[in-house]
Amino acid sequence: MNYLQEIIKIDKSSKEISCKKGEILQYAGTITSLAYYVKKGLLRSYSIDGKGKEHVFIFASEGWIMADIESQEFNTPTELFIECLENSELIVFDRKCLVEAKLSDEQRKDEIRLMSRRIAVLQRRVLLLMSSSAKERYNSFLATYPDLPNRVPQHMIASYLGITPQALSTIRREMVGKN
Repeated sequence: MNYLQEIIKIDKSSKEISCKKGEILQYAGTITSLAYYVKKGLLRSYSIDGKGKEHVFIFASEGWIMADIESQEFNTPTELFIECLENSELIVFDRKCLVEAKLSDEQRKDEIRLMSRRIAVLQRRVLLLMSSSAKERYNSFLATYPDLPNRVPQHMIASYLGITPQALSTIRREMVGKN
C-alpha cells in the first residue's frame, strides 16, 4: 500500500512494530485513535460480555487495517480488545492522518476501495447474523477469510459466527461428509 508511506510521513509517531502471539494491542475501556495495518500475521478484535464470554468481532490478516472507528469518531472508550493471534508485523499509525494525508487521486481511490471492502464485510456479517443459518454464516466466513480456518482456533471461529464450538464442529463434519 503506497499511500501508507504518505501517512507515515505525516504521522511522525507512526512506526513498524512486531508483536507476539497473544499480545493485546488495545484494551476495552480506552480511548484510541490508533490503527494497525497488518503487513504479516493475524489480529482479532473482540469484546467480553458481563458473563465473561468472548465475542469475536472481526479478523484482520495481511493487507487489512484494524481500528476501532467508533472510539475514534466519537472519542468514546472502546468496547473492543485487539489481540495478535500470530506473531505479527504491523504499521501503527494515527487514523486521523488518513484525513490529513496529501494523497494522489489513485491513492485515495485505493484507500476508499479498501475501506469500502471492510464496510461491506461488516455489513454482510451483520445481515448474516440477523437472518442466516449457522451453515450459511460459516460458508460466508470461508468465502471472506479462506485461509483462516487453518490459522484460527475453532472456538474463535465459532464465536465470530455466534455459535458454539460444538455446532461448528457439526457443520464442518457435515460439509466433509458431503464431499
